[in-house]
Amino acid sequence: MKQRLSYGAIFLALLGIEVLIALFIHGGFIRSYMGDVIVVWVVYCFVQLLLGGKNDHVKVAAGVLIFAYLVEVLQGIHIVDLLGLGGIRFFRVLIGTSFSWIDMICYTAGAALNIMGILLVRRAKKGRAQDRAR
Repeated sequence: MKQRLSYGAIFLALLGIEVLIALFIHGGFIRSYMGDVIVVWVVYCFVQLLLGGKNDHVKVAAGVLIFAYLVEVLQGIHIVDLLGLGGIRFFRVLIGTSFSWIDMICYTAGAALNIMGILLVRRAKKGRAQDRAR
């Protein structure tokens, strides 16, 4: 339960940052690149919130990256228009409307940072467990 609450709090904080970026930053590095890096973390935390944080964290992070790639490819085939949602601004913003290799790179960077964080936490937990065993 505690882990689920942690993921929920982080999810809400990161989602808030994404909303602020979308509403108030109109270009530049933060809007163009960091938003795509952060969105991978948002989705990761949301999935972990749903799963209770009990699954293999690296596998979840990899799955989120594959999902991000899939969404980007669907943007390339104009899925919003194919679904008949092109006239609804909310869906155009949520799903996106154009493919970008730069976005794919940003998603990869977000996932890589996420996995590095997961591995650092694992190492720290392992070190604490070894210290307690001594």
